[in-house]
Amino acid sequence: DAAFAQVDVIATPSAPTTAFKLGEKIGDPLQMYLNDLTTIPANLAGVPGISIPSGLAEEDGLPVGIQFLAPAREDARLYRVGAALETLLVDAWGGPLLDRAPILGGTR
Repeated sequence: DAAFAQVDVIATPSAPTTAFKLGEKIGDPLQMYLNDLTTIPANLAGVPGISIPSGLAEEDGLPVGIQFLAPAREDARLYRVGAALETLLVDAWGGPLLDRAPILGGTR
């Protein structure tokens, strides 16, 4: 509550690493769980959160995301922030992020 008294939303990474390749961590459930560490605080605090794709990592072209948290019962605030960011990023990218992402087994 004290944090939200000073800001409208809190921005954090969606995950501690970039996305991993499809099926890459399927045999390592601990690594899959650890990748969720940044989303757990919202659940523990009882506040809503939304994760938005925010780009592709330079080193591997895999997606990265940004997560926004809002005060309890302020889901609509997250939708407005997420929609605004998505609009800005789609305009900057010249289209949806998925159009720029590498495809499985090759490049786009």
